[in-house]
Amino acid sequence: MPFEKMNAVVGQSGGPTAAINATLAGVIKGCLESDRIDEIYGMKNGIEGFEKEDLVSLGKYFEKDIRQLDLLALTPAAALGSCRKKVGGDEEIEKIYELLDKYNIGYFFYIGGNDSMDTIAKLSDYAERNADKGLRDVKFIGIPKTIDNDLGVTDHTPGYGSAAKFVATTMQEICRDCAVYTKKAVTIVEIMGRDAGWLTAAAALSKYLTGMGADLIYLPEKPFDEECFIKDVEKKLSGTKPYVVIAVSEGIKFADGSYVGAKKLTNYDDPFGHTMLTGVGKVLESLVSEKIGCKCRSVELNVLQRCASHVASKCDIDESRKIGEAGVKYALKGETGKMMCFRRLKNSDVYRVEIFSESVKSVANIVRAIPANFLSSDSSGVNDKCIDYMLPLIKGENAVIYEDGIPVHFEL
Repeated sequence: MPFEKMNAVVGQSGGPTAAINATLAGVIKGCLESDRIDEIYGMKNGIEGFEKEDLVSLGKYFEKDIRQLDLLALTPAAALGSCRKKVGGDEEIEKIYELLDKYNIGYFFYIGGNDSMDTIAKLSDYAERNADKGLRDVKFIGIPKTIDNDLGVTDHTPGYGSAAKFVATTMQEICRDCAVYTKKAVTIVEIMGRDAGWLTAAAALSKYLTGMGADLIYLPEKPFDEECFIKDVEKKLSGTKPYVVIAVSEGIKFADGSYVGAKKLTNYDDPFGHTMLTGVGKVLESLVSEKIGCKCRSVELNVLQRCASHVASKCDIDESRKIGEAGVKYALKGETGKMMCFRRLKNSDVYRVEIFSESVKSVANIVRAIPANFLSSDSSGVNDKCIDYMLPLIKGENAVIYEDGIPVHFEL
């Protein structure tokens, strides 16, 4: 008996990355190649746009020229737009189901991080709790992305490799710039990572590979102590080179659990309860100026960490496309309420991964920190085990298309 053709919808949520559009390209390709999927809708600005019925037909962009997927894959940010909307209770989900019926949706793909997986968990849980009500059969699949690399179960997350490569590249460049002067100076580089230090750990890669990198690294996984920090900086300043470069996660905390950068400018938290921080770089810059008195500046890499597609990792882009395609295949096999994951093959002589699915309930709202056996015993941040883990993820260069010296990007 032939399968009834149904439509698919895909959305992007949370902070964008240099690879989230590569995952979108993978989902689109998987849908186009299936004889069981008719229309492919893109929800503009995630679930927020879906609820407003702000949908775009994606098939028309790629059916006639599949090569456009290659351009999409190398375009930073989220081509469909994003949101940080927290899905509420059953009343809201019932309205979402009405729209799923209206647009004949049988496959729902959501690309995002922890909060996005929370959305998939709620939608699939609602279907499970109301199985006797004759609801439309929709396969809900979460596909990970986050430069923070802090999702559970999966070996790593799409987007992390490219962001890590940017951090490593930028740290080398900053260090070379600092090295031109003889006057003692401290440069503090603030790197994203609220609860896990994976991205800041990448600052260790440039020193390992080139000899030019952060002298000190501070991660959320270890309590921050102001007195020890000042002693670390003074020790480095008394060495043979006049400059000290420090990499610090935005989410480092004191022993009592309070954020070092939690001098809040407002009382605003985002919809998921995440505290909006002032900036740890500026806090530490003031501390060094006060306690040591030397020249000190802070650099906040900010959104550059997630949108620098010109130095994206080929490994990351390729894997991101594959995991998007895999999400479609698993949905077509009948799986739902799952997140797609990477598993690193340990018995292989070279770096290889396989893709598998895991219940989204095992992943949603769980933060995976850097394990203790990846951390160094001193203020250098991480050890060789962590370096070995990160190295394959930043490998390879993409064939970026340029026009008049500027990379070409895809636009809906």
